[in-house]
Amino acid sequence: MLETFYPGEYADSAYQIDFDQLYREGYRGVIFDIDNTLVPHGAAADARAKRLFAHLKKLGYRCCLLSNNKEPRVRMFNESIQACMIFDAHKPGTAGYQKAMKLMHTDARNTLFVGDQIFTDIWGANRAGIRTVLVKPIHPKEEIQIILKRYPEKLVLHFYRKWLKKNQKASPVSGSLENRNDKS
Repeated sequence: MLETFYPGEYADSAYQIDFDQLYREGYRGVIFDIDNTLVPHGAAADARAKRLFAHLKKLGYRCCLLSNNKEPRVRMFNESIQACMIFDAHKPGTAGYQKAMKLMHTDARNTLFVGDQIFTDIWGANRAGIRTVLVKPIHPKEEIQIILKRYPEKLVLHFYRKWLKKNQKASPVSGSLENRNDKS
């Protein structure tokens, strides 16, 4: 039952994912959460985020921001990276993920989702059939409702790691990435 919450992979940071390798594997779209996935809560796109999106676009990826935040927050982050965007997404509902793939002209087979929360980001993307990468939160400062969710997330991650060891899964994506679903 807990497996519905397990990420496909677990990385230290969105900035350590080997997107070049994923592109070679056939992925063409990346959906990103924003806050604590790419930047601290409420922050604008920093130089690192701008470089990442420029690199992804150069590779040929289509990108979409999928956030439960309101429009002004998502627009502010998106000003300098110019990706597709969906605000007030109601994650973990699957409609936002489906809309993102439609905007990017991709489908669940060639789309990747990157986010920092299990019970919104990962659960929703898993339900939409998208390969998921859970990343560690960038900054410890979070809103209280998120802090409260981090405790049960730790429990899910504990069982996820046990599941990985039992199934001896290793990631072809990067050295720091744990994997539960390889594409091959």
